[in-house]
Amino acid sequence: MKIRFIFFLICAGTFQVSAQETTSNHGLMTPYQTVVTHLKNLEEENYKPDVAARVFNPERVDQEKAEELAIQLLQIYKGAGIIISYENIPNSPSYLDSLNEQHIYVINNKYPQIYLAKEGQKWFFSKETEESIPSIHQELYPFGADKLLELLPKIGTTKYFGLHVWQMVGILIIIVTSLLIHFIFTLIIEKIIISLMVSRGYKKLAGSYVAPIAKPMSILIIFPILLIFIPVLQLPFTINNYTLIALKALWPVFATIVCYRIVDVLGIYLIKLADKTESTLDDQLVPLVRKAMKIFVIIIGILAILANLDIDIVPLLTGLSIGGLAFALAAQDTLKNFFGSVMIFMDRPFQIGDWITSGDIDGTVEEVGFRATRVRTFRNSVTYVPNGQIADQTVDNHGLRNYRRFYTQISVTYDTPTAVINVFVEGLRAIVEKHPNTLKDNYHVYLNDMADSSLNVMFYIFFKVPTWGEELKCRHEILIEIINLAQELGVSFAFPTRTLQMETFPEKKSNAPEYEQNPSVLKSKLQAFLKTPPEGNQN
Repeated sequence: MKIRFIFFLICAGTFQVSAQETTSNHGLMTPYQTVVTHLKNLEEENYKPDVAARVFNPERVDQEKAEELAIQLLQIYKGAGIIISYENIPNSPSYLDSLNEQHIYVINNKYPQIYLAKEGQKWFFSKETEESIPSIHQELYPFGADKLLELLPKIGTTKYFGLHVWQMVGILIIIVTSLLIHFIFTLIIEKIIISLMVSRGYKKLAGSYVAPIAKPMSILIIFPILLIFIPVLQLPFTINNYTLIALKALWPVFATIVCYRIVDVLGIYLIKLADKTESTLDDQLVPLVRKAMKIFVIIIGILAILANLDIDIVPLLTGLSIGGLAFALAAQDTLKNFFGSVMIFMDRPFQIGDWITSGDIDGTVEEVGFRATRVRTFRNSVTYVPNGQIADQTVDNHGLRNYRRFYTQISVTYDTPTAVINVFVEGLRAIVEKHPNTLKDNYHVYLNDMADSSLNVMFYIFFKVPTWGEELKCRHEILIEIINLAQELGVSFAFPTRTLQMETFPEKKSNAPEYEQNPSVLKSKLQAFLKTPPEGNQN
């Protein structure tokens, strides 16, 4: 058959063989003899596919089909980089699998569906193996790559340095194709995509973030091509095995690099989205999300590398979970602060720039991290507050106020006549109505208390200003107007005093102030005062 002749030309290399051998290469009495019968009779120096085909039960498979399955099975070993060590194969006719208590032997754990089964007195490849070989072979040699196994050997079978001429030509073709793909893909990104981005005003994004992705991305595309065509070369088992291991380990490395750099591009997009929102907390959240995504990419990349190296990551993950539990118990405060930061980002009790009060903390929020929040106090010092503490305490966010309250008691002396007090209170209300930054529909100005040494007028108003500095400016303007009004009406502000009452001597004038008590005169004084521009606003 044609396939027998071609495979005789391409079957290069040998398995790792121990000193243990059989006197015959076609015994089937033990798992060891069956494997040796299959592999030894497909070696280049001892090519007997008709003998190798005996490992399949002739009652189920005819001779031609058995030879094809035997050759495909060897190609599966080569394509998957499976090295079979003869000394590990049981050589007992009555071998029993300890897991299922059956007379079966699995060749390699990577393909558990390929196994030997004892049928009568002989060990054959099972019926499941016969059915699985074509699909596994197609998976390892996709897109018609197995056809190259028939075409390439026609180039030449002479050996140099342990390789056939057709294998050397195949290696050269792979190298040239890989370089060509790398060049074309890099050219597409650097010359077309980047040029288009620069023309649309994204020069910084193109140069700093997109350009570094070009080369790793092109290499990333080459790896699947190499993984398809390297097995076609049918290199010696050891070389083929380590080559495939290297390719499978490097592929996730470059994939991790590409994804790591894509995170930076995604971070710029998130920053633009955050700029469109009014909340400044989004601006602080973007760098944290970007860092978390990079850590996630690195972890997934490491797990992918371990998986491609056929390292069982399940025990590793189990160990990490147990270690993670111990770590969590030892780092309760750290985890508490982390989840506190999550709650801050979810609930948004404040944002960057807000003035907050929480416990002993009083200041402006500058930064919210995963562990702590940085607050700038009014002493210009910086306080780092654990997020867990903020999450457990009441937070008074002064930055969310729509209006800023101003409350004070204006104390006047007890000898102030009621008519003067009424006009004075009316004047205070007029000051509130006149000021441009006060809330006109919610203020309270009344004679409210009779204290030990004064009559107290409650002055309760709100300012429509966004910052504390503007609030102080408005307070200043209001207080100046109050003082000017008091001077105009002759109102004296009270302060704690002791008065010694003495008789009035004829030659001395009384110390008590003399008040104008005529309401019409007082009204005219008030009107004159209100027509006078406030101090500081005169042109």
